[in-house]
Amino acid sequence: MTEPEVLGARFRDGTADAVRLVYEQYSSMVYSIALRTLRNVADAEDVTQQVFVSAWRSRDRFDPARAPIGAWLSGITRNAVADALRRRARDRSDLGEAEDTPGPDRTDEIVDQVVVAQALTELGPPQQDVLELAFFERLTHTEIAERMDLPLGTVKSHINRGLRRLRTRMEGSHASR
Repeated sequence: MTEPEVLGARFRDGTADAVRLVYEQYSSMVYSIALRTLRNVADAEDVTQQVFVSAWRSRDRFDPARAPIGAWLSGITRNAVADALRRRARDRSDLGEAEDTPGPDRTDEIVDQVVVAQALTELGPPQQDVLELAFFERLTHTEIAERMDLPLGTVKSHINRGLRRLRTRMEGSHASR
């Protein structure tokens, strides 16, 4: 068994130190996914807490042989973020701000944002860094090369490989819906 599989099995079995280790290893991933989608620190913190409480309560349904614990937590995070967005829309609707809230037709778009954010965190450096600079900071390939002190060809390769990996993940996400 790999280290994540062992940790996942220990978490499933309710080992106290495994809970702490899982939180230490995956809380930043969960928080990042939530923050990128919700764009609100307090909501992202709430979702992070909800994810780990939910994971603990449903740990008997986790199968480390089927999926790594990070992927399982990512799925719980997607659901918790979707719930938070529904609550936010309902709250705004109650306040008469329904025109500013995303409607049910944006659910796929929101899920895609969560999947992309998760997939980016799984790419790891330098592909994650290059793609974030290109798409979130809207830097040109040349500007990225200068900022990261990389050859232009390397930047283009990282972008190409990263986009391919993201595309594969997105196609898998759409197929599972």
